[in-house]
Amino acid sequence: MYVRHLQLGSFRSWEAVDLPLTPGPTVFVGRNGQGKTNLVEAIGYLATLGSHRVSSDAPLVRHGAEQAVVRAALRKDDRELLVEVEINPGRANRVRVNRSPLPRPRELLGLVKTVLFAPEDLALVRGDPTERRRFLDELLASRTPRLAGVRSDYDRVLKQRNALLKTAKLARGNALATLEVWDGHLADLGGQLLAARLQLATDLAPHVTEAYAGVAGDGADRASLGYTSTVPLAGDGTAFLPGWGLPTAAELTAALARRIEERRKDEVDRGVTLVGPHRDDLVLHLGPAQAKGYASHGESWSFALALKLACFQLLRADGEEPVLVLDDVFAELDAGRRTALAEVARTAEQTLITAAVAEDVPAALRGTRVEVVGGEAHVLADPEDAGTRD
Repeated sequence: MYVRHLQLGSFRSWEAVDLPLTPGPTVFVGRNGQGKTNLVEAIGYLATLGSHRVSSDAPLVRHGAEQAVVRAALRKDDRELLVEVEINPGRANRVRVNRSPLPRPRELLGLVKTVLFAPEDLALVRGDPTERRRFLDELLASRTPRLAGVRSDYDRVLKQRNALLKTAKLARGNALATLEVWDGHLADLGGQLLAARLQLATDLAPHVTEAYAGVAGDGADRASLGYTSTVPLAGDGTAFLPGWGLPTAAELTAALARRIEERRKDEVDRGVTLVGPHRDDLVLHLGPAQAKGYASHGESWSFALALKLACFQLLRADGEEPVLVLDDVFAELDAGRRTALAEVARTAEQTLITAAVAEDVPAALRGTRVEVVGGEAHVLADPEDAGTRD
C-alpha cells in the first residue's frame, strides 16, 4: 500500500496542501517549524484516528478554522481508494471512503496501515504504562479492527462503573446491586481485550527480539516482552517463551470476574476500578532486567526502534504492506542504528521521512525530495535541485 496523493485543508499549520506522492522513499526537508511533521502526522491520523503528538483533535485544526480535512488517495494492490476525514473538535468527526460516508469513524481503522517512528516513541521504553497500553491497542485495531469496538465499549463500561463506585460507599444497597451488572460487562469485555493483547504480544515478541539484535549489534543483551496484569492468569511480567500456552478469552473473563469480587471492598472504599486491562502493562526486558530504569539512552532508542520495526514486520507477515513513517529520527541515531533502520526502510513499498537536514538521511533513502518552506511544499524533480530553492 502507498499514498498516491495527499490533500489537507486547515490541518495544523497548513491552510491547504495538494501533494502528489510516489512509492519508495520520500524525504520532507525543512527547518523546524515549517510544517513537515504535520504532513506525515496527517497520514498517521488516517491509520489511527489520532495523533502521535497530542491527545485530542483540537490542536489539529488550524487557528481560526472550525474544522480540518485530511484526504488521501491510496493504492492497495490493484485498487484505488479515496479516504477523507473531516475533523470537528467538540462534534462528531466524519469519514468517507470513495466518497461514501461511514456510519462511524472507527470503521476506517484497519483500512490504512502505517507504522510511525518518532522521537516521542522513547516514552514506550521510559514512560508510564499508559504509553505501552496505547501502543498495543493501536496495533490491535490495525490488525483486527473489530477490537477497536471492544476497547471503546470497555472504556465506556469502565467510566460508568467508576462513576457508580464513587457513590457506592455512601449509597450501598441499590448502588451495589447495580454494580454487579457492570461487573459482568467489565469482565466480558476485559477478558476479550486481555486475550487479544496477550496474543498480540506473543506474536510481536520474536520480531522484537530479532529487530533489537539487528539494531543494537553484536554483544547486545537479548530483548524480549512480557505482560503484567491485575489478573494473575494474564501474566506477571515474565518474558514470553516459545510455545507459551495462552489462556482463552473465556478463561480470562472468569478470572477477571473472580478478581473483581476479591477486590470489591477495596474498590468501594477507594471509589475506582482496581482490576482490569486498563491497569496492565507491556513489560520490556533487556537481558535479565526490565528495560525501564535499566536501559541506557542508546539502549532505550534501540528498544523503541525495535518495537516499531517489529510492528512493521508483523503487519507485513499478515500480508499487508504498511507505509513506514520516520519522523525526524535520523538526527537522533548513531551510524549503526541509522544503517539498521535504513536496511528495513529501503524494503518498504513507501517510506515517508522528515528531516531538517537532508544529509542526516542515509543515501539509500534519499529518493523523492519534498522541500517544505514558507507554508508551501515543493516536490523536487531531482534531489540535486534542492539548492535552486535555497
